[in-house]
Amino acid sequence: MDQPRNHRALIVLVVCLGVMNLGLVAFFLWGPGRGAAATARDVASGPAAPAASVEDAQPRPVTPRGDLAPSESAVVDLFDRASRSVAYITTLTDVRDRYSLYVHRVPQGTGSGFVWDADGHVVTNFHVIAEAQEAVVTLSGGQQYQASLVGVAPDHDLAVLKIEAPAEELAPLAVGTSKDLRVGQFAMAIGNPFGLDQTLTTGVVSALDREIDAMSGRRIYGVIQTDAAVNPGNSGGPLLDSAGRLIGVNTAIKSPSGASAGIGFAVPVDTVNRVVPQIIKFGRASRPSLGVSILSPSAAQRLGLGEGVIVRDVVPGSPAADAGLQGLLADRRGRVRVGDVIVGLDDTDVKDPDDLLKALDTRAVGDEVTIKLLREGAGREVKLRLAAGD
Repeated sequence: MDQPRNHRALIVLVVCLGVMNLGLVAFFLWGPGRGAAATARDVASGPAAPAASVEDAQPRPVTPRGDLAPSESAVVDLFDRASRSVAYITTLTDVRDRYSLYVHRVPQGTGSGFVWDADGHVVTNFHVIAEAQEAVVTLSGGQQYQASLVGVAPDHDLAVLKIEAPAEELAPLAVGTSKDLRVGQFAMAIGNPFGLDQTLTTGVVSALDREIDAMSGRRIYGVIQTDAAVNPGNSGGPLLDSAGRLIGVNTAIKSPSGASAGIGFAVPVDTVNRVVPQIIKFGRASRPSLGVSILSPSAAQRLGLGEGVIVRDVVPGSPAADAGLQGLLADRRGRVRVGDVIVGLDDTDVKDPDDLLKALDTRAVGDEVTIKLLREGAGREVKLRLAAGD
């Protein structure tokens, strides 16, 4: 009795499976994919647009740009004017062949510079030409000239070269001032990074009054920080303001990789404008000096001094000696007694030796200054004329 039922159940199952299989076949043949394919074929079989021949391909028409934005035009004009003053400097050095002992003159490095005056003086960094036996200056027009070394100021990382070029090829750079610079104002660097001459980068004055170390180990004060890209090869090139005036000489970068990281440093133009004429006149630049030696801050603290600079010794025949300054004194028992304490120079307060050095760095040899002193607790002022120091 049960067997026929099993047969009927099997037949029903087979019929159901057959219906399901037909449904699946219908889905794959006429389902969504099939419909889309059919629709695509219907569209393709409709009226066809005329096919373009590859031989008829033409350049796209140029869309007119219109005038440059005023800010762009200003930078373009500025570069056109200032770039004529920027020079490409190649240095060479002598290398002795280890076998033949023959001396070869080979390229040592590259850097940047700029035309200072119509006499052919070219300013660059000291470290660009240090240890070089020869320097070649290439002007913006491509003319190359053998340069002679006029002099250097290692403490300020500056050097002056001279080329014998016709006046029409020399375009002295306009000189500005760094005393009224503001953080955030436009800054532009032109130079030869990685040997790529006449390269322009733009940015802003990022900070003022930075300090960096020169190759001589002395501090360079009042340094300008900029985010205009400065790379190896930019050294010695100009940093300009929005009027195209020199505001600094690019000299160093802070970067873990050795390439631009957005932190570049430039020697301020007021320092350049004070030092370069000395180099041209005397072949070197002298730091202005009072003619005194001073105590270190630690030694001054041991003597109980809070602020100011203790004069240790006065150089005989110096401006300080002529003005009557006094150094350390010893009483009858041999105890040291403080003589003069410098607390100001003109309008600048002097709290430590660094303040005094910064103040002197903004002056020139021959300048008259007013020194503010404390002597035995009483204040006094003396005037003296700065002499040439080391």
